[in-house]
Amino acid sequence: MTRTLTITTAQLNPVMGDIVGNCALIRAARAQAAKDKADLVVTPELGVLGYPPEDLVLKPSAVAACRAAVEELALETTDGGPAILLGTPWMEDGALYNAVLLLDGGKVAAARFKHELPNYDVFDEKRVFSAGPIPEPVDFHGLKLGLPICEDIWLEAVPRALAAAGAEILLCINGSPFRRNIHRFRNDSFLAWHKDVRLPLVFINQVGGQDELVFDGGGFSWDGQGNVVQRVAAFSTSIQTTHWRLGDTGWQCEAEPLAPVCEGVEADWRALTLGLGDYVNKNRFPGVVLGLSGGVDSAISAALAVDALGPDRVWCVMMPSKYTSRSSLDDAVACAKMLGVRYDSISIEAAVDTYGQMLGPLFAGREADTTEENLQSRVRAVTLMALSNKFGHMLLTTGNKSEMAVGYATLYGDMSGGYNALKDIYKTEVFNLCRWRNDNFPDGALGPRGMVVPQTVIDKPPSAELKPDQTDQDSLPPYEDLDAILHGLIEEEADAANIIAGGYAPDIVRRIEHLLYLAEYKRRQAPPGVKISRRNFGRDRRYPITNRFRDKT
Repeated sequence: MTRTLTITTAQLNPVMGDIVGNCALIRAARAQAAKDKADLVVTPELGVLGYPPEDLVLKPSAVAACRAAVEELALETTDGGPAILLGTPWMEDGALYNAVLLLDGGKVAAARFKHELPNYDVFDEKRVFSAGPIPEPVDFHGLKLGLPICEDIWLEAVPRALAAAGAEILLCINGSPFRRNIHRFRNDSFLAWHKDVRLPLVFINQVGGQDELVFDGGGFSWDGQGNVVQRVAAFSTSIQTTHWRLGDTGWQCEAEPLAPVCEGVEADWRALTLGLGDYVNKNRFPGVVLGLSGGVDSAISAALAVDALGPDRVWCVMMPSKYTSRSSLDDAVACAKMLGVRYDSISIEAAVDTYGQMLGPLFAGREADTTEENLQSRVRAVTLMALSNKFGHMLLTTGNKSEMAVGYATLYGDMSGGYNALKDIYKTEVFNLCRWRNDNFPDGALGPRGMVVPQTVIDKPPSAELKPDQTDQDSLPPYEDLDAILHGLIEEEADAANIIAGGYAPDIVRRIEHLLYLAEYKRRQAPPGVKISRRNFGRDRRYPITNRFRDKT
């Protein structure tokens, strides 16, 4: 019986659908494992195709291509090097499974299928996969390995069954997305069953951005007592080898470095930049272009883009109108200089005047209103989209979650774009991001050290500057109150009465709730953006557009 086991964990960043490229990542990880004289290299959930594949796995050719690639990888294990544990879609007996396969000795030595298929929040695996039976342990060189897949360890049935069947170590492959405090949720959920099961757990997670989801990685290993014996850095790829030995108290891992836990505003920043950077890079855009207004949202969006892509791939454009203040012009220039990006200024006054002349006869006798304000926003969108089309840069939109919640964003105007880094960030959190980044330099950042958002941008009252002396608080409660109300309505699905009981005026709460429902049609047409919170606008929150319900409690 084997008394030692050397495991290489590969925290990889696959590209959805790039089967050849993803298998190249697995091969590179195996090559490193071979140098480290590992017995086994473990890679993330569905890493051959990418996670979450959604309806891509309903295409037979995609599933067949994964199988062919896996069989080719399996043949390579005849060289006597490390075995491979990988995730892939797998068709067996007419059913499609989310599978973990052991490749060893030139063949697929074992296959186990995900039993607990998540079907909540961002997950809808029951739509595309069949649930496998509770898995039996897999024999590997005389050891019994338990091979749960992601959700299988969030609930206790699979770990308990594997322990009862004689599993000695649990190796769990994951595609576990980031959300705030996710490491605490994982820790608490796994400890709930681990205190009884008492088996070593090796948690291997995907890292990187996939559309709106970001995977933080954060792989770790526990011993049988639930002590952390290995932790991989979050938000970065990593290949790390651990050495295990069977002793009197079970399997123990030799001392390994513990990467620090990344949390709070730092984790938000890392998730935002990783999600944005991977969206741009995996879709092969040369860079991004965005409107730099002199306001806080566009300033922090530019800073995020620079940290994600580097200053040479970020193009900022000021588009002043007759309402643009001198301070906004100065702040935009100052921000661009701090970030080291290309900066251009294109006046929209001529275009706005032309629209006014064109529509004047039809608008005669009517007072100016939001129509004229929205025209300015839409002229800016047309200008930025022209630059995007001509030069290939993706248009980065800059609206925050507070604005998107209440509809204070112009459809086909400032909502236009390919991606939005701030989509799941409330306005008060925007300010927190600015202050944090001015005082900190994140790991992996491609931008400059020091201040990246001028203090004058942070201090001045937010304004769209679409009419004289306009500020956001002309028609909205203070952002501290607005965001607290929205957090209750969105994140907690709280009744209006509960929010009012927290000290907020009934008329304001009901107005905000009305605006939230009313703006659903806009959000359906908004670009994707990084998921940060428990409930983002999109996959997490699916409300009807036509909806007359209003909370009367």
